[in-house]
Amino acid sequence: MNDISLSESFESRLVDFRPQIILMETKAPLIKKHVHYTRHLKELIPDVKIVLCGDHVSFFPKETLGTSSADYVLAGGLYDFTFTHLVEFLSGKLGSLPGGCYYKDGGQIKRTGELDPHIDLDALPFIDRHLTKWNLYGEAYLKKPATYILSGRGCSGAKGISVCSFCIWQQALWRFSARLRSPEHVVKEIKYLVEELGVVEVFDDNESGPVWDINWLREFSRLLMKEGLRKRVYISTNARADLLTKEVCRLLKECNFRLLKVGIESGSERILREVINKKEGVADIKRGIKNAKDCGLIVLMTNMVGYPEETEEEAEATLSMARELLLYKTRAGDSLQASILVPYPGTLLWKRAIRNGWLMEDPYDYEKFDMSHILIKSNVGDPQEWCNRIWRLHLHPKFIFRSLITARSFRDLNLLWTGFKSLLGHLKDFSNKGNSNH
Repeated sequence: MNDISLSESFESRLVDFRPQIILMETKAPLIKKHVHYTRHLKELIPDVKIVLCGDHVSFFPKETLGTSSADYVLAGGLYDFTFTHLVEFLSGKLGSLPGGCYYKDGGQIKRTGELDPHIDLDALPFIDRHLTKWNLYGEAYLKKPATYILSGRGCSGAKGISVCSFCIWQQALWRFSARLRSPEHVVKEIKYLVEELGVVEVFDDNESGPVWDINWLREFSRLLMKEGLRKRVYISTNARADLLTKEVCRLLKECNFRLLKVGIESGSERILREVINKKEGVADIKRGIKNAKDCGLIVLMTNMVGYPEETEEEAEATLSMARELLLYKTRAGDSLQASILVPYPGTLLWKRAIRNGWLMEDPYDYEKFDMSHILIKSNVGDPQEWCNRIWRLHLHPKFIFRSLITARSFRDLNLLWTGFKSLLGHLKDFSNKGNSNH
């Protein structure tokens, strides 16, 4: 068990503590190791109840229970609620198992039905930041100290609920839905983060943030002003480009939003609409990102290559659009990311890839779905080299010059330096992957 067990000191403390129940979140590349580890945990603490949750097990709950020593699987993204109810059931405070729960009954695996999808998100307590050691986390593009929140659950766009075929969170966790916590609840959390922890930037990791609800944003802005928070903390968020109208961007700037993380995904109209069901086209993406930059917002663009049947011309279109938008009104902090498409098991894209024979690996060899393997047949030569070319747009002289002359503080310069070191790491990673493939 040495390859999958945790440190001896951790396991020694775990055995001494003898928990009655253990909750583990897992994902596709780790599921086989975690399945083995559930057996190890049962050897260490035979009477412990083991609960698994996360996107992968939400797609494959019966398979997970059938191959592991786990006692329960919590399906869907409301497992914070489900787990609380499960603990109450096991302690005799609740008469029946909660919805969204799979369990073993003799030789059978049974489910309890769906958890109420209308459950009040404001009922959740705030994260215990000290317990989770919040200060150890923060990506290179955020001003420190930074931390993360979720303004809600799920993704929506200008044309309604988002259903991107590759998005595992929206499909496995939120089940093609989107809703937000109240503006009051989110402002209260931000106030705590600023006044008690000294946080400088908050990143909302909800898929499209709250950007899809302009009335929510208006109330959020009013409450930030009321609490005196507008100029005391930067707010950054994920966002869809089709939502970034001039009015929305002005409102975001008013609320002191700093950075928007926006998925370009591809510069090919065919791929956006026919392959990944993005529900927005090239013109929508360009218009939204330019609106954001016109209002002085920083934009981090995410791109992918290695789509099924993607041509060299389509990959070139992605590179060209990324270059155009990166160099448009560049400010210190603008950046991009590039990765190879991963059809995560259970998603619509994964199912379609199986039907069409697009996969280069066994679809059930879950460990391969870790972003380090090329999984889909493509016509673009080496997808890793295309990723490298997109990352290298940061070295364009115009981008470097504009980034430097628009820096306004030591924090800006520190952010640029941190970003540069991160870029070198990514370029080194792709270079090493390329060398290992030849």
